[in-house]
Amino acid sequence: MSLGGGLKLVLIGDGESPHLLKWARALNPRVQLHAISSRGFLPEFHQLLPDARRLALNTAPDHAGGNVALIKLLPKVGAWLADTDADWLHAHYLTSHGSLAWAARMGWRLRAQIAGSAWGSDILVTPQRGGAWRWMTKKVLRECAVTTSDSVHMAERMRELGAREVMTFPFGLEAMPRQNAKKQPWLCFANRGLEPIYRPQLVIDAFSRIAAAQPEARLVVANDGSLRQALEADVAARGLADKISFVGRLDAPTQASHYARSTWFLSLPESDSVSVSVLEAMAHGCVPLLSELPANRELIGDSARGLIVGTQVGSLDDLPARMATLDTTKLAIVNRDWVAANGLFEPHVQRFLTRLKELTPA
Repeated sequence: MSLGGGLKLVLIGDGESPHLLKWARALNPRVQLHAISSRGFLPEFHQLLPDARRLALNTAPDHAGGNVALIKLLPKVGAWLADTDADWLHAHYLTSHGSLAWAARMGWRLRAQIAGSAWGSDILVTPQRGGAWRWMTKKVLRECAVTTSDSVHMAERMRELGAREVMTFPFGLEAMPRQNAKKQPWLCFANRGLEPIYRPQLVIDAFSRIAAAQPEARLVVANDGSLRQALEADVAARGLADKISFVGRLDAPTQASHYARSTWFLSLPESDSVSVSVLEAMAHGCVPLLSELPANRELIGDSARGLIVGTQVGSLDDLPARMATLDTTKLAIVNRDWVAANGLFEPHVQRFLTRLKELTPA
C-alpha cells in the first residue's frame, strides 16, 4: 500500500456527475483520494480535494461513443497517474473511463490495479452495438481486478463478457430521508432524462391513461434532454398542459420535496440497471411504476413494492385500475423499510474497500 497509511485511489469518471461525487464523499474519509474527470468538477469536489489531487480534462465525452478528444489526452492522463503512483484506479462507466484507465496503465506501466464500476448502458447496451464495442468491453472487464454492478442481472452479463470478479450492490442512498410532507394521492413524479433510452413519451402515454381515469391526477416531469420540446408540444396537443408540468433539472433539496409529496413514481426506460432514482423514490414512500426489466423486478419483487408496466398494445389501458387496487399508504412504509434494509450505500462501500485491501500487495 501507499506510504502514509491507507489505499491511494484515483476515481476516473465524470466529475460533473452527482453520482461520482457521491462515490467521492463515501471514499474520501477512508482512502488517499485523487480524481480525474473527463469533464470538469462539481463545486463540492473542490471542497473535498485540493487542486493537486484533481485533474479535469474538460472534454465532452458521449457515453454512446465519439470520445476521440478523451483519448487524445491519454499522455496527460498517463503522466499524471505515473506521478500520483496510486494503488487503485477506480473507473466509472467502463467503455469510456475504463478504457482510459486500461490504456494509461498499460502505456505507463503503472503498478495500480483497476477496479471498474458499471453504470448500466456500458454493459447492457454498448456491447450490442457491434464487434468492436463488444471487444473493448470484454477487454476492459478482463483488465479489472474487481468490478461492481448494481443489479444481479447486470452482474451476470458482466461475467458472460469475461469479468473476473463482480461485487453486486445497489448504488444506494447515503442516508434515509425524513418523512416531512403529506402525500398527494394522485400526484405522479418522473425524473429520468428526456432522451430516447428513458422513453419519456411512454411516461406521458401512461399518465394520459391515469388522468383519464382520475381527473385529479397530476404529473411533474423533472430533468431535461433532447426530447423536451417535442414532449411539451405533445402534452399541449393532448390538452394536458394543466396536468403535466415540466420543471427541468432540480437541485437535491427541490427534488426531495417532489418525491416527498408524490404518491407515484414513473420510470419506464428501455434498458436499465437498478436506478438510484427509483431507490430515492421508494425511500420517500413513493410507489414505483416501472418498465419490464430484470433489474426492476429485483427492486419491486413480484409486484410487492410497485407495478411493472408493459409495453404491449393495450397494456397501459388497465394501469389505472391496477393502481387503484394498491394500498399506497401501506406500500409507502413497506418501500421505506426495504430501502433502509437493502438500499443504503455506506455498508457496501466499506465492503468494497475491504476487498480492495485484500487484493492490494503488502
